[in-house]
Amino acid sequence: MTTTLPTTEQHYFTEEQYLALEETAEDKSEYLDGKITPMTGGSTNHNQIAGNLYIALTLALKKQNYRIFIGDVRLWVPKVRLYTYPDVMVIFGEPEYHKNRTDMITNPQVIVEVLSKSTKNYDRGEKFTFYKSIPTLREYILIDQTKINVEQYSKMENKRWLYSEYDEEDTALVFNSFEVEVPLSEVYEQVNFEEVEKENNQNEV
Repeated sequence: MTTTLPTTEQHYFTEEQYLALEETAEDKSEYLDGKITPMTGGSTNHNQIAGNLYIALTLALKKQNYRIFIGDVRLWVPKVRLYTYPDVMVIFGEPEYHKNRTDMITNPQVIVEVLSKSTKNYDRGEKFTFYKSIPTLREYILIDQTKINVEQYSKMENKRWLYSEYDEEDTALVFNSFEVEVPLSEVYEQVNFEEVEKENNQNEV
């Protein structure tokens, strides 16, 4: 699946061109300093995990001063000129909108990405570097969709990030940004690892 780009060859685009393309595109794309990259489609496991965490956080933070967004809300990272679509974002207080558009925010406190085979290295490396430039960001969560494994980065003093890993179903993901624990059994509820193994075996044939 790819986003429809102009027929004439063009390697770099203005923000305005990108946003105009996104208005009519069938699939989402990421924008980084003039370059547009189509985003891969999400698997059922990917969608299930993002939905599970969104529901868990929505229930846990009910009537508190937090907002939780999933999938379709665009994030703008001004320092690197990045537009992207994190799987889940948590905002404390009111959203800060970019260009006064309610589909683009700039102030997430927590960002969650569900790892895909094609994007996991980017999400762990360069993309995390981009996210670190967001002043409000306090926590970055990476969730594997092929096995029970969650990586957590929590911002400390002096630009240090504390790393934690969870890989057992009977443990809980403990957020440091707010007093919430989400059991990994809830994060991975109805996730089918057998489908992933079957797909991998077919790709190897």
